[in-house]
Amino acid sequence: MPKYHDELDAVLRALADPTRRAVVERLAASPAVVSELAEPFPMALPSFMQHLSVLENAGVITSEKHGRVRTVSLRPGALDILHLWLGEQRTPAEHQADRLGIHLARASAPTPKDT
Repeated sequence: MPKYHDELDAVLRALADPTRRAVVERLAASPAVVSELAEPFPMALPSFMQHLSVLENAGVITSEKHGRVRTVSLRPGALDILHLWLGEQRTPAEHQADRLGIHLARASAPTPKDT
């Protein structure tokens, strides 16, 4: 089991909900204020805030409060742990296929004498 399994589990749990995935997709474009983020979802603001809390506790988002306005941002690199874990799950056959693809690309590239 990877040493980072607790962090991975928290991120996967946070992203298991479609509302939270939609929030992450929206924040990938730019930071947003909570009222703007909550607008498209058919739920009360306290319920929406619970979703944000799950994402923040998992380390996926961060938030800052300026006066009465809370701005939420996607934490840079927050989803890198998923990429790392998925990369470790690749089978040896996929790695071989990747190496074959690289070899074929190099073999079909024109050599200096061909140009």
